[in-house]
Amino acid sequence: MKNLKITLLYKIIIIFLFITLGITYYRIKRNNISKYKDENVIIGIINDIKEIDNRTQIELIGKEKILVTYKDKIKYKLGDKIKIYGELQIPSKNTLFNQFNYRNYLKSKRINYIFKVSKIELVKENISLKYKIKNILIKHIDKFKAKEYLKTFILGINDIEKETKQTYQTNGISHLFAVSGMHLSLFASILIFILKRIKTKETINYIIIIIFFIFFAFLTNYTPSVLRALILYILISINKLLKLKIKTLYLIIIDLIILLIYNPFYIYNTGFIYSFAIATSLILFSKTINKYKNYFLKILMTSIISFLSSIPISINSFHEINLLTPFINLIFVPLISIIIFPLSILTLIIKPLDSILLLLINILEKLSLLISKLNINIILSHIPWYLTIIYYITIMFFISGIRSKKTIKTIPLIVLLLIHTNIKQIAQENIVTMLNVGQGDSILIENLNKTILIDTGGNDYSQIVESKTIPYLKSKGIKKINNLILTHGDFDHMGEAINLVNNFKVDKVIFNCGPYNDLEKELIKVLDKKKIKHYSCINELNIDKNKLYFLQTKEYDNENDNSNIIYTELDGYKFMFMGDASITTEKEILDKYNLPDIDVLKVGHHGSKTSSSIEFINVINPKYSVISVGKNNRYGHPNKEVLNNLENSKIYRTDKDGSILFKIKNNKLKIETCIP
Repeated sequence: MKNLKITLLYKIIIIFLFITLGITYYRIKRNNISKYKDENVIIGIINDIKEIDNRTQIELIGKEKILVTYKDKIKYKLGDKIKIYGELQIPSKNTLFNQFNYRNYLKSKRINYIFKVSKIELVKENISLKYKIKNILIKHIDKFKAKEYLKTFILGINDIEKETKQTYQTNGISHLFAVSGMHLSLFASILIFILKRIKTKETINYIIIIIFFIFFAFLTNYTPSVLRALILYILISINKLLKLKIKTLYLIIIDLIILLIYNPFYIYNTGFIYSFAIATSLILFSKTINKYKNYFLKILMTSIISFLSSIPISINSFHEINLLTPFINLIFVPLISIIIFPLSILTLIIKPLDSILLLLINILEKLSLLISKLNINIILSHIPWYLTIIYYITIMFFISGIRSKKTIKTIPLIVLLLIHTNIKQIAQENIVTMLNVGQGDSILIENLNKTILIDTGGNDYSQIVESKTIPYLKSKGIKKINNLILTHGDFDHMGEAINLVNNFKVDKVIFNCGPYNDLEKELIKVLDKKKIKHYSCINELNIDKNKLYFLQTKEYDNENDNSNIIYTELDGYKFMFMGDASITTEKEILDKYNLPDIDVLKVGHHGSKTSSSIEFINVINPKYSVISVGKNNRYGHPNKEVLNNLENSKIYRTDKDGSILFKIKNNKLKIETCIP
């Protein structure tokens, strides 16, 4: 009778899971209603403070949570009530396909708005005990040499140096530095050890540990992975105390239901997804892990299962995986979980241990840097949800093969990875993407097996190549650029070229006609050092069955007029890329060539009035026109006269439409945008 009740309960839990997923989908698709609207004065309590490059970022709790940005450092503390003056802004989304969506990330933290502050006033100093404790702890941690790691492990504030973080990511061990169930389990083990020594009752033990977990969740600002571990521990405690005998797998499903009801946008939080995917896999295959008695074999099996279960998430987050990760974990899991993490807790109490902790951290960082150079990374393109399901079915089949020692079950995963790795060769399509790089140009052409990048963009404020271009290339499964074409030597067109060739494989570089300027000469030094071939002032370029024609081969006395003007035809669709060519150059090519009607025109010089004359536009008669332009740029681009000249053309702008993608397959043109 009891077994029937449990079976019925399991069915009810599964039904509730599907209902919750349906409601979650509905809630994230509808417009989220905020309690704020066009307000320029807000009062709230400081819940979190971060200093980033002499700027301050504040998480403020008023009518709801908002993210506050301020241009200077501030003197206020957690728990202080402040009045801020400024303007509300909607957080930006990704303007490149398959990339990090900042707006959804903030929604996963229940934040709908960013508030750009012009002035801050103190209303009332903190009187809350919980914030006082956290302020004291932060002040105490700031006195230590290893404060970055203490903040990471104790407060969930990851201030570890960017270059070091990158080695952790390359090695696939970033999860060890994100406060999660592993850290809480270690805390619980320490507390249970102490409580058993003082012989307290089991119920009291659970209550004490849960109270501690709640406090720890507060310290880490209730991150989803910590909340998952906290709720699961509460459910396990209730299950044991009441002797309900519910399987842990169903407890974790209940955990998921509770968190998604609380905040459906957790589905966009990478830590949340990693946490549930890995925890569920480890529960499903706990027998496979526990059959190994050797500690290191158990860690290896745990690492292999964790790695495999996280592959689809890693692909869509980082677009590459390191095949050595399970073996790397054999070194770093014991080092961090048994030595560095417990020592970090002890160091908070015994300050002289700080020097020992710092020494071990230096060893950890050097070891990570060394091993990161030995990585076996494979780049894998972004996968849609239905392929994610196929991946997980294949991975579960693979792991069950490990358990049953049937090596034949490893074949489907290997085949799937091989197909995915070579997807660019399999997909028969031409794609042209105008990348949103602000006030600059960057155009990616994927022509069957070849990849061409026209310009890299470039500005003084961000590393476009590292933050946008390379992640996007990887998300498309692109492993190298066959031809990097630079229309001319202006910074907004080739300012990121050195950064690109230093961080991504490039076969050849093509310059425009005319003498090299200083920026081009600096790039040539790097190309020669790396033995990358480079050419200038060419007439045409073969790309598989197609050609790129370079229409401008005359030398002028300025960079803009010397811009490469490129014409190509892809599956019958005609494209023209104008660089920064002016009206002077437009007249020259009108006289020189009998130009056809153009399907897609990359408008010259960001829509400046010096380009796109009415005579030129009337001749080429573009069906679609793309203007690559920065939002609220100081040049006033695009010019109204140019927009009028293009009135018979469908206009796309990167400042309003984000990146614009033209996909040609089976002689049909499909257009997609990535609106900010």
